[in-house]
Amino acid sequence: MTQHSALIEDRQEQISQVIVTAGQMRDIEKRIFAAGMPVVALMEKVAGLIARRIPEVLSNLRGSRVGILVGPGHNGGDALVVARELHFHGHEVWIYSPFSKLKELTSQHLQYAQSLGIPIYQTIEQLPHSDLLIDGLFGFGLERNLTDPIASAINRLNELSVPIYSIDLPSGLHTDTGEVLGTAIRATHTFCLGLWKLAFFQDQALEYIGKAELIDFDIPLVDVEAVLKDAPRIKRITPATALATLPLPRPAVTHKYKEGHLLLICGSRRYVGGAILTGLGARASGVGMLSIAVPESLKSLLVSHLPEALIVGCPETETGAIAQLQLPENTNLSSFNAIACGPGLTRDATPIVQEIIKSERPLILDADGLNILAQMGAIATLKKRQAVTVLTPHTGEFERLFPDVPDAKHDRVKAVQKAAVQSQAIVLLKGARTAIANPQGDVWIVPESTPALARGGSGDVLTGLLGGLLAQAATKQIPIENIVATAAWWHSQAGIVAAQERTELGVDAFTLTQYLMKALT
Repeated sequence: MTQHSALIEDRQEQISQVIVTAGQMRDIEKRIFAAGMPVVALMEKVAGLIARRIPEVLSNLRGSRVGILVGPGHNGGDALVVARELHFHGHEVWIYSPFSKLKELTSQHLQYAQSLGIPIYQTIEQLPHSDLLIDGLFGFGLERNLTDPIASAINRLNELSVPIYSIDLPSGLHTDTGEVLGTAIRATHTFCLGLWKLAFFQDQALEYIGKAELIDFDIPLVDVEAVLKDAPRIKRITPATALATLPLPRPAVTHKYKEGHLLLICGSRRYVGGAILTGLGARASGVGMLSIAVPESLKSLLVSHLPEALIVGCPETETGAIAQLQLPENTNLSSFNAIACGPGLTRDATPIVQEIIKSERPLILDADGLNILAQMGAIATLKKRQAVTVLTPHTGEFERLFPDVPDAKHDRVKAVQKAAVQSQAIVLLKGARTAIANPQGDVWIVPESTPALARGGSGDVLTGLLGGLLAQAATKQIPIENIVATAAWWHSQAGIVAAQERTELGVDAFTLTQYLMKALT
C-alpha cells in the first residue's frame, strides 16, 4: 500500500466514526461553502455518487422504472440531478414534485428535467407505476410535523410494494432524535450524506431507515474538527476501533495474575443461570483469573460449568441469595482488578451491593445490582465512589436509576449523556443501538445489532465479557471507555454471527457464548 492510499484509508476510517447533529452538519457545510465550494458543484458530486449506485440496485429488481420524489430544498435538488443522470443513462424516469415553491437551484434542475421530457407529476393520484422510488422530499434538519397533503402522500407511498431509497434521511424523521414528525417514509435503504446523523442510531428510527449506507463526499477532516472540537464527541464504533484493543496486548512472558483477576458476584437459588452465563461471558474475554462468588448451594453446579474458575461459596439467605461475601483467606475486594455484580442476584442481596460499592476497584453493576443501586439513590451514591463504575441498564432499569433524566425512549443519546455526566459513571444503555457515555459526555454507539439478542440472559453474557476485559485493561493502561465500547461491539457481533448461522430464533444466551470467539475470526 502506498503512503497516499494509507492516508485515504485513514481518513475514511476517521470519517466513518463521526456522528453529528443537524446543527453540527449545517456548520460543517457552511465552512465548506465559505471556503469556495459552490453549492451547485457539491450537489452534482453527491447526486453523481448516488446515481452510480442506482443501476446496481435496479439490476436486482425485475424492472427499471424509477420514480423520483422531489422536495422544495436542496435534498430535492439532489434527487433531480439523480433523475437527470438516470435519464441520460437510458432508464425510464418520472418525477413527483408536489411543492409550488422551490429553492432557486432546485427549481432550475426541475426546469431542466422538464426540458428533457421527463414526466413531472404534482399529485399522488397521477403517479404511474415504478420499480423503485428515490426519496428526496426532505433531508436533514426537518423539525416540524408534516401535514396534509404531503403527509397523506407519504402514507400512500408507504403502502406501495415498491423499494424506497431515501437521500440523506427518510423524509419525516427528526435528524437528531429519530422521532417521526407526523409521518415518515419507510425506506428500504438510506444513503446518509457526508457524515452519519444521530437519527441513524436512535432505536425509534430504525424501522424507517432500512439498510443504511454512508455516501462519503470527501468532507475535509479539518472542517469536521473545527466544528466538533469543543463539543462532546459522539462516535460510531467501527471494527477497527474495537479490534484495536482485541486481543488485549500480552507480552511473550506473562502469567495469569498479570492478565487480570475478575470477581463476579452473581446468582441465587432462584436464578442459577445468571451466574453461569456471566461466567461463560467472562471466560471468553481471556481474563487471567476468574473468581465467582455464589450462594454455597450453587457451588458444585458452577464448578461443573466453569472448572477453570475459582468458585467461592458464600453463606445464603433463606431465599437462596448471597447473605455475606466470604472470600478466600488473605483475599479481600482489593485483591481483584475488577468486580462485576448483579445477574441473578435478587434484591435480597442488597447488603452485598452496599458493600462492594464502597470498594476502590473498578465496578460493573447490572440487573439486580442496578435495581438495588436505584433504591439507594444512584447519583448520590455513585458520586461518593473513587473508582470507575460502569452501569449496564436496559431502558426500564435506566429509568429507575435516573428518573429525572429525559425519556430514554425519546432521545437515547441525550439521555445516556446526561446520566453519565450527573452520576460520574460510564453508562451503557442497552438497545438495538447500544449507547455508551462517559462522565465528560462523550458517546460511543454500536452501529449494528440483531433482534436475536432480545433473549433472557444475553445481558448477563455481556456483563461477564465486559468484566473480563475490564480486569485485563486495569493491567494494560487502556482507557476504560474503549474497553466498554469494545465489549459492547464484540457482544453484538457474536449475536449477528450466531443469527446468520442459526437464525434469530436459534440464538439463546448459552448459544451466544459459543459465538463470542467466532465473532473475531
